[in-house]
Amino acid sequence: MKIGIIGYGSMGRMLLWKFSENAGIAQDDLLAANRTSEKLSEAKDIATICDNTTLAAASDIVFVCVRPSDMKTVLSEISSALKEDALLVTLNGSITFDMIRKIVDCKTAKVIPSLTAEIDRSQTIVCYNGLVGADDKTILRGLLSSIGKVIELPENEVGMGSELVSCMPGFIASIFDVICTSAGSHTSIPREQIVSMVLNTMSATGDLMLHKDLSFNEVVTRVATKGGITEEGTKVIYDMFPSAADEMFNKTLEKRRLTAEKAAAAFES
Repeated sequence: MKIGIIGYGSMGRMLLWKFSENAGIAQDDLLAANRTSEKLSEAKDIATICDNTTLAAASDIVFVCVRPSDMKTVLSEISSALKEDALLVTLNGSITFDMIRKIVDCKTAKVIPSLTAEIDRSQTIVCYNGLVGADDKTILRGLLSSIGKVIELPENEVGMGSELVSCMPGFIASIFDVICTSAGSHTSIPREQIVSMVLNTMSATGDLMLHKDLSFNEVVTRVATKGGITEEGTKVIYDMFPSAADEMFNKTLEKRRLTAEKAAAAFES
């Protein structure tokens, strides 16, 4: 089975190297194409470098890892070259299956990885159109398992799913950046030490909850004893943070809606 990846941006590059290193895809079975072919020189020893149409004609699974503004052009270019039974995989939640069907009607999946794929702990969202069979799903899930956990959602939930796994590293980093900055104004502990202390505690807390199957409330209850110091802090968070969280999702989901409208207009033009 041959795997093709079009686009060598951050996600395309990550998938290419992970499929080679973690999934053990041989160079002859891993194809790569990019608009600027020079960028692929570093991958010449792990993949077969070719153009978009050659890749589409040879590959059983074609990952299209390009910007939404380039998606229609790339799909139009490769539509006639795709194998009849090929599985097309796009990495953009704003491009719907209905949009893609206007250019090429084939087995199609959407995949949304997370930045944490870099340490093989991605929570990868995947959804399928009605043409994708059970065998195709098994093969794709096997590939994506090389970068972490695979979560299947219906297409209408991919947006929120993306907020929770793909966008979440950015949300978490910004929240704890604020916390560390605020802590720094109350202590002489160096910032790098504050950040290390907070990150290690955050990571350990997440692992503790997953390994012990603890809820958020159980952790709060175990740490924030009645009348204690931690309770004072958790009260502030539960009182003040919900409005910020609601506004965050309101803004991001609205931006996602506008991006989808723009993508739809581009596919109609």
